[in-house]
Amino acid sequence: MIAGKVWGETENVFSNHNFEFHRIRVDKGGFCSKHLHKHKYNGFYVEEGVLVVSVWKSGYDLVDKTTICSGQFHVVPPQEYHQFEALEDTIAFELYWGEFNPDDIVRENHGGSKL
Repeated sequence: MIAGKVWGETENVFSNHNFEFHRIRVDKGGFCSKHLHKHKYNGFYVEEGVLVVSVWKSGYDLVDKTTICSGQFHVVPPQEYHQFEALEDTIAFELYWGEFNPDDIVRENHGGSKL
């Protein structure tokens, strides 16, 4: 489904319980809200055009600005405020995913053998 935005439009191409894939069209000069995701990574792949992704780094007064062009990919980790802006009309893909934690297991005992 395609949804209009003040900066262009977004289309959810695919999503399930741990991954989302969106195609976005961002008009030149358009920008999204400054926001963060509590648990999700947010990746941007530019098909055509140019996006600037600004990331407000946690814990200190710094804004990282990364310019991504056609064929480039950039990732914003969870818990960091970020915002994108198009320097020209842009088509990009926006991906969201959670990372599995290898320390996810909580053991009540350590197992063993009865032999």
